[in-house]
Amino acid sequence: MEAPLESRLRSLEERVKTLEALLAVGPPPAAAPKPPVQPPAPWPTAAAPPRPPRPAREPLDLEQVLGGRVLAWVGGVAVVLAAVFFLVMAVHNGWIDETTRVVLAFLGATALVAVGVWLYERKGQTQAALAAVGAGLAALFASATTATAVYHLVSPAAGLVIAGLVGIAGTAVAVRWDSRVVAGIGIVGALLAPVLVDAGRSTASLAFMAIALVSAVGVLIWRRWSWLAVVAYVVTAPQAADWLDHERHAHLGLALVVTGAFWALYLVAALGYELRVPTTTLRLASASLLFVNAAATAAGGWAMLDDAGNGYGATAWVLALAAAHVVLGVVTLRGRISREIGALIAAVGAALAAVGMALALDGPALVAGWTAEGVLMAWVARRTGDQRGYLGSAVFLGLAAAHAVAFDAPPSALAYGLDSPLTAVSALALVAAGLAAAASFLPPERRGEADTVRILAAAAVVYLGSALVVDVAGAHTGNTTQNSQLALSAFWAALGFTSLVTGLARDKRPLRLAGLALLGLAVGKVFIVDLAALESIWRVASFLGLGLLLLAAAFGYQRARSGAGSA
Repeated sequence: MEAPLESRLRSLEERVKTLEALLAVGPPPAAAPKPPVQPPAPWPTAAAPPRPPRPAREPLDLEQVLGGRVLAWVGGVAVVLAAVFFLVMAVHNGWIDETTRVVLAFLGATALVAVGVWLYERKGQTQAALAAVGAGLAALFASATTATAVYHLVSPAAGLVIAGLVGIAGTAVAVRWDSRVVAGIGIVGALLAPVLVDAGRSTASLAFMAIALVSAVGVLIWRRWSWLAVVAYVVTAPQAADWLDHERHAHLGLALVVTGAFWALYLVAALGYELRVPTTTLRLASASLLFVNAAATAAGGWAMLDDAGNGYGATAWVLALAAAHVVLGVVTLRGRISREIGALIAAVGAALAAVGMALALDGPALVAGWTAEGVLMAWVARRTGDQRGYLGSAVFLGLAAAHAVAFDAPPSALAYGLDSPLTAVSALALVAAGLAAAASFLPPERRGEADTVRILAAAAVVYLGSALVVDVAGAHTGNTTQNSQLALSAFWAALGFTSLVTGLARDKRPLRLAGLALLGLAVGKVFIVDLAALESIWRVASFLGLGLLLLAAAFGYQRARSGAGSA
């Protein structure tokens, strides 16, 4: 039984091996290593479109410039001058009557404009066609001025209507064709027309010039041509000033109204384009015109009123103009116009306000005005974040301090006392309060500057106290006393000692430094001034008192510092 069993087991083993060989059964293969996890690809971003290449600038062709542009410009100017000279010569020689001259001038100018328009629209946009249109427009304006202001053939109302139509046509053509030639010859020629035809200082000639100026401003608002603003001001401002000088004695109110109207026109000329198209940069032409316009308007109005014997009105004119600029600047800062322009308008208004207050006020009242403006500018700078406001604040507070020290409490008060203690106290107290208030408006990141301003405020208080000590000790104008100088040395030494001890007790470094500075000031005065000026007994008292205070200060400082070091 055993043998057959063993043979069966052996047979089963052989079959199992055969099956394993057929099935290739083996140990399970090792797991393949997992590939490392790759970080997700960044979200695809659209690449910035490449900037289009700038077109290559064509080389300057001198022949083309001379033949295509210079000849056209010179030709147009020559035609305008020819029309003017014809009118003037015809007047002097009496060739034809006035009506015929004007009719011929109108017909010739109209024909020149028509030919220029036809050439430009039909025969190519040439410089010659533009120059012809510009010359014709200027000639039309000169003809209208002559007919109205010189010959009086046309009523002022009709003449102004004609001039207005010519101005509208010039503005439309210059804007539509984007032509500097039309603006340069036509509009500038119209601005010069009253001078060229010798229309004099009449109100009608001023009105014609004003219409041409409105046309120039219209082009300025639409086209950003800075040169036109400058040329328009240079050409028209002297004409307006000449009329004002002629009319101010007989019609002062009208002269002031005209001054304000031209100020508004020039203001629009400076800012018109920025109002229409928001900008982020300050253009030099706009800034210069704005500043010159404000200064000329303030000076002109003040001179007219002051010459008429109205000093209060002259000062009120400057202050009113300053208020207008400040209000306009604040409104501008809230609008879409460049903040640079708004800040400049407000700054011009602030400067005019400083001048107006100097004219209107004196003594502590002037110091109060300048101090209040300095504090206000610091507050505005803190609210708006415009750091330039702090510079303006420093300027006005500096003016207030300079006035207080120069006039209300001059340095001579440290020797001879104060002429008016109440005035000195008021002025220097205002300066100190203004500096402290301005320091409180400085942002936290400007802590160092705030500390400096507070030190200046404290210095103003010390200076005031010094002058009062000398005054109370018996000094008076033209004569100092031994008592007053000894009292001043004692005041500085005692104040320095107190400040040093307080700074040590409270661990305030600014107080310690201030104390050391005052003690140094006292030492300098005793060794330089008191040694030479005081009598023997007073000299002894001065040196003795100072020496004892210095020893006490040194002892206290060393004990406090050694205690801090051991701690």
